[in-house]
Amino acid sequence: MEFVRKARDLYLDTGTRFPRRIIWAMGLIKYAAAKVNVELGLLSSDVGGAIMKVSQELMSGKYDNEVVLDVYQTGSGTGLNMNINEIIAKHAYLDLGIKVHPNDHVNLGQSSNDVVPTAIRVAAVMEYVESLRPAINDLIVSLRRRINEFSDAVKPGRTHLRDALPITLGQELSGYLDAFLRDVQLLDYVINFVKGLPIGGTAVGTGFNTHPNFGDEVIKVINEVSGLDFIKVNPFMSMKLLTDLVMLSGAIRVLSLDLHRFGQDIRLMFSGPFTGLNEVDIPTQSEVAGSSIMPGKTNPVTVESLLQAIAQILGLDKSIEYASMLGEFELSMGIPVIGYDIIMEMSILSNGIRKFAELVIDRLVPNIDVMRKYAERSLALITMITPMIGYEKATELSRELMMGRSIRDVLKELGFSDNEIDSILNLKELTRPGFKVQRK
Repeated sequence: MEFVRKARDLYLDTGTRFPRRIIWAMGLIKYAAAKVNVELGLLSSDVGGAIMKVSQELMSGKYDNEVVLDVYQTGSGTGLNMNINEIIAKHAYLDLGIKVHPNDHVNLGQSSNDVVPTAIRVAAVMEYVESLRPAINDLIVSLRRRINEFSDAVKPGRTHLRDALPITLGQELSGYLDAFLRDVQLLDYVINFVKGLPIGGTAVGTGFNTHPNFGDEVIKVINEVSGLDFIKVNPFMSMKLLTDLVMLSGAIRVLSLDLHRFGQDIRLMFSGPFTGLNEVDIPTQSEVAGSSIMPGKTNPVTVESLLQAIAQILGLDKSIEYASMLGEFELSMGIPVIGYDIIMEMSILSNGIRKFAELVIDRLVPNIDVMRKYAERSLALITMITPMIGYEKATELSRELMMGRSIRDVLKELGFSDNEIDSILNLKELTRPGFKVQRK
């Protein structure tokens, strides 16, 4: 592994290695390239077969510990490509007894400049399809179920962290459900742009030193093995511009921001139990001690884990934005770090969403009596009689409520009977459109 030995001295050595998904994608490309080169008569069946066999083993994770070059390397990803080429050539000879050259055979018809941009896109699409998309689906299923269960759980609405009209917990959660449904539509749309691959462009996009059909045929094999639907795009675009991955990261950022907002609300509702809101309980969070000094303390550990993960994801997104601007003319110079960042974004977020759905949303227990008590004491209830007495008079009455008078006393003073007051104070009715009390 001559290239790798020399490159380790020149690249950074931070211990930051390429994710398994990218190694898998590199193996898939080398497998597909060897298969196509044999079919095109450019590679002997013995050499091609050896490359294909070792490439499949690489895809399975057998040689992960040999992918040793740091993510922080040459901007084209030549280090990654040559690391993979040398692994395949080495094991083709040691394990199969076939002499294979890393450049002449394994890299035939390829350049790092088209292989690595192809690999990070294949890896990103597969990570989305197999990891992030299913995790979002799990959260959506959980939310739909809980929204139905909490449709009668009345709680106070809050704006500016101050009393507002009543709302149900189901309604509150429905806002987040629709946000996530919108976010996944955006992700499903954007991922299609990432399916465009530059393989076959070789060094500068022209395809020099490769068969004219090579790129199209390699993509066919990639699709057969992966079950996905990648397409060939203009390599002059996709080798120097990685803004399709910036788009994907941007859509992930939108989802992350909505999740962060959701997590903050859950965390506030879980605050307490005696000096906070205590509107919900999350029994799973008591399975680990919340404090090393305060016995019995329970913290929203899963929620806070997710919020910190989102902070990391937003940082990775900013890294992708900056790295996408690296490079000049025919090639990007931020390919390795963008590939690393986009896979890590989805890997971290997928894990966070699954834990959040399973341990928080699925286990959420509303404290019905607490929420109703808050809702009944809300200053905003004066809003229900505003259509009858007018905004100015209602404002005066709200000041009386702030002094400790009950809404029931105020309504009695206005001439309402006990039955009428009971009807007016039916909080569930206040969570629907319409006028509760109208002028007579």
